[in-house]
Amino acid sequence: MFLDCSSLIADNPPRLSNGIAVTDIDGDGAFELVVAGHGTNNLVLKWRDGQLVDIAGPLLADPTGHAVGLAAADVDGDGREELYVVNSDRATGPKDMADRLFACFGKHWIDLLAQSENIGVANRTAARSVAALDRWGHGRYGFVVATDGAPLRLYELTRRGRLEDAAEEAGLDVIAAVRGLTALPIVSDRMDLVAINDCGPNQLFRNLGDGNFEEIAEERGIVDSRPSGRAVVALDAEGDGLFGLLVGTWDGAQRLFLQRSGGGFVESAGSELSMPGKVFTVVVADFDNDGHEELFFHTQGEPNRLFGWRHDQWQELDLGDAAEPKGMGTGAVAADIDGDGRLELVLAHGDGTAQPLSVYRTAGNHNGWLRVLPLTPFGAPARGAVVICTAGGRRQRRAVCAGSGYLCQGEPVAHFGLGALHAVEQVEVRWPDGTVVVVENPPADRLLTVTYPPE
Repeated sequence: MFLDCSSLIADNPPRLSNGIAVTDIDGDGAFELVVAGHGTNNLVLKWRDGQLVDIAGPLLADPTGHAVGLAAADVDGDGREELYVVNSDRATGPKDMADRLFACFGKHWIDLLAQSENIGVANRTAARSVAALDRWGHGRYGFVVATDGAPLRLYELTRRGRLEDAAEEAGLDVIAAVRGLTALPIVSDRMDLVAINDCGPNQLFRNLGDGNFEEIAEERGIVDSRPSGRAVVALDAEGDGLFGLLVGTWDGAQRLFLQRSGGGFVESAGSELSMPGKVFTVVVADFDNDGHEELFFHTQGEPNRLFGWRHDQWQELDLGDAAEPKGMGTGAVAADIDGDGRLELVLAHGDGTAQPLSVYRTAGNHNGWLRVLPLTPFGAPARGAVVICTAGGRRQRRAVCAGSGYLCQGEPVAHFGLGALHAVEQVEVRWPDGTVVVVENPPADRLLTVTYPPE
């Protein structure tokens, strides 16, 4: 399915890369790819004059860092996303290098966790993933950080402008070896939190609507204690309006938990989809704009895998150039790099073996598409919002990415392929506070920005 277009990256030597996040770093309204470097520079790849060029300044590049996971969100309500970077110079236990929380004031970036008033709360425990979470639904996000064998952390900004760890207050301070994190309204109308663990029970935290969470994974059927869980992403696999979970594991069976109308989840991966493999992260996206999302498994030391919905079942597809049988896969995201309405697949590699980044795209076609960008009341991307697109009488549902796969965070846009259609009947956006906006007959084949309604 995929064609190699890695030559689009202007400078692409072998490097140790980890997670990838998609956010607007320079404030021009277009999204960049931020690539975590482990013992080397972080990259900020911007689409400029037909190429991806690195625009990271010295602070964001952080050449002495050991970056692993990344996530962006608007913490302070200024309409611009901050960037959280998990650094891990140790596999477990205490670490020498604190995480970073980069914020931009005008054109000047600072690390909030390096400020004197915040140094005391900075995470100094080996960690992996990070995801954005707006537990109140007000448009001001916190960052959930998955430490290894220590309690989850939830960094939020107080009214005095200081960072605090609110995990205990919110009921999220569980101890586990969390790998994959994602946050979206999956079992409530607010942002819930899913945590996938390494050889331990998974967690599903339901948002109670008052800033507190209740852990219900066993009740809902996704505990799954045995596999070495790595990655998780949400999808409406059956088009029934209920989000399920695709879970990638390290050398264990892959999982597809489908949600039923009663609220429970049923493991539904067939024999091909569940085949064990050294999966590092997963991506769900409609790469060919046929109106059905594909499932991509990014692996280490073995061919990547891709599944598509064909003949009412998940069937393995030919990956083409993106198979990468010798790739040491780490991060992976889908993003429309060049604004043509077609998603590219961007892959990072590392974990002890330096390899270049990869960029792949599908062959061109005439399928229609629509991309929806919801904004918070402050004008930042509304991560965790749910978007429903109705075209040809069929409803597709997406959650705007707050945390994805393992170590990564996708673009804050709901992408819909329309197949042969080039018209849309309706778009519905539901924000994490329950506010709903309906747009009738929006034009297709473009990016639709939907602002939060005025009071």
